[in-house]
Amino acid sequence: MARLAHPAKARLGGDRKPRELQAQDRMPGQSRLMRNPWWADVIIYALLFLAGFITLFPIWTVVVRSFSPSHIISKYPLLVWPREANLIAYQYVFQTPTLVRSFGVTVFITVVGTAINMLLTVTAAYGLSKTKLPGSKAIMTFIVFAMLFHAGIVPTYIVVNKLGLIDSLWSLIWPSAVSVFNLILLRNYFWSVPTEIEDSARIDGANDWQVLWRVVVPLSMPAIATISLFYAVGHWNEFFSALFYINDNSKWPLQLLLRSIIIETNFQGMGSTTGEVQQRFISPENIKAASIVFATVPILVVYPFLQKHFVQGVRLGAIKG
Repeated sequence: MARLAHPAKARLGGDRKPRELQAQDRMPGQSRLMRNPWWADVIIYALLFLAGFITLFPIWTVVVRSFSPSHIISKYPLLVWPREANLIAYQYVFQTPTLVRSFGVTVFITVVGTAINMLLTVTAAYGLSKTKLPGSKAIMTFIVFAMLFHAGIVPTYIVVNKLGLIDSLWSLIWPSAVSVFNLILLRNYFWSVPTEIEDSARIDGANDWQVLWRVVVPLSMPAIATISLFYAVGHWNEFFSALFYINDNSKWPLQLLLRSIIIETNFQGMGSTTGEVQQRFISPENIKAASIVFATVPILVVYPFLQKHFVQGVRLGAIKG
């Protein structure tokens, strides 16, 4: 005779609890531990607000000084809000041919330099991510050694001079064509890509170049976007190498021109003298602040377009088992 089910259990869902309650029964006290007490949240938000204020307040003061007239700046050394705001400093900056030319030089170095950086870094990292590559360990040892011990300024200058790159924009691109640190980061990321995905592409008839650019690179866009931003910011802020390799001020990048303006208070490279600046009712402080904003905003505008790749932690493809 078949055993009858218990009446309480025979009812559909009669003794079942919601999934949330079942999870709490299996993990007692864990839901309470996951939540911070109110005072901890207050401390965390207060520290984040303080860090954000310390970071943004100097930038905000520079922006305010760029919009304020000269007599306001001399009267109020620390401005929190613009008074008698005007755009005279920005009109002067955009009408100055030297600044516009330096901006074009910086854009060229950033775009072309980043493209060369990523081309060399991606191809080298993909090759070194293959452990079956003959001599891969010896190559990695040499690369790590080059990262720890570099030649220095004088030998690098001699090499650049012998190559005939002095006073050439390529002197700001080729000596820093590959960053060893970024190469190792990207190589480790390529190493984590499952080989089954590449094998399936090769079965479909793809060669190594097609596997790299059509399979591995799309799956590695978060890492590639991050490293591209590292390279781009480095090129955009380039002034130290230009200080040694570029003698012609018509080829100065934007940051080197800003250094001349801010540190040396030299407006001759801008095509104007300090007297001409005063005739326009602009103080040197106006021009310094407007020039800093002019050089900072473009790279800040690019950042939000790459932000989504930083938080993207999952790959764009998967393996079907």
